[in-house]
Amino acid sequence: MHDLFNLQGRVALVTGASRGLGQAMALGLAQAGASVAVVGRTPVPDLLDRIAAQGVRGGFYEHDLGDIDGIPALIARIQADFGRIDILVNNAGVQSRHPATEFPRKDWDFVIGVNMNAVFFMCQEVGKGMLAQGRGKIINIASLLSFQGGLTVPAYAASKGGVAQFTKSLANEWAGRGVNVNCIAPGYMETEMNTALLADATRSRQILERIPAGRWGRPEDMVGAVLYLASPASDYVNGTTLTVNGGWLGR
Repeated sequence: MHDLFNLQGRVALVTGASRGLGQAMALGLAQAGASVAVVGRTPVPDLLDRIAAQGVRGGFYEHDLGDIDGIPALIARIQADFGRIDILVNNAGVQSRHPATEFPRKDWDFVIGVNMNAVFFMCQEVGKGMLAQGRGKIINIASLLSFQGGLTVPAYAASKGGVAQFTKSLANEWAGRGVNVNCIAPGYMETEMNTALLADATRSRQILERIPAGRWGRPEDMVGAVLYLASPASDYVNGTTLTVNGGWLGR
């Protein structure tokens, strides 16, 4: 049973791991035995220390994922340093809230660029190496808004809907070649992205009342899901979106 979730000797790449969900997942992968390359805009020395404390290798790579043209060089650097990439977690994401009639074009392009375009081209570039080695696990971070429309977040909803859909498309192409491509869709989480919602007493109460688990999610709630999809336990799981939302979607 231990071997089902054992990641010893594997190399994981996690984007957006400076804080929140990404940091929790990066540490979880390290605790399961994977070396972890972290991509972000701001170095986090403490995170690398905590990864190293698990007896595995860590590395930080500064990159703004709005720069899609720079992705091939980024992946080449990580592959050169670590030898290969076995697990990709596309966690980095951004948000912008405006009424639809007032949504600025620049904000639309920014959200779609980071949340969807960069995720696809990260999958494409890392996927090439995974297909060549005949194995790999790609885990894209979707959202409840891959299923629902939300309010004042049309670009975010569009981007996360797109991620869930092209995850299925990639799985159709790559499942028979040893590469699993899946999503995790977190629910309402206590993270920086949701600071405005948490601070809105009325909206926060309304959200909480709909969550059967009776609480907002926390970053550590993502760890079990990412370990499952990164490990041999999910070798026959392809093109799915695993929801981690305290039961929200069932209401």
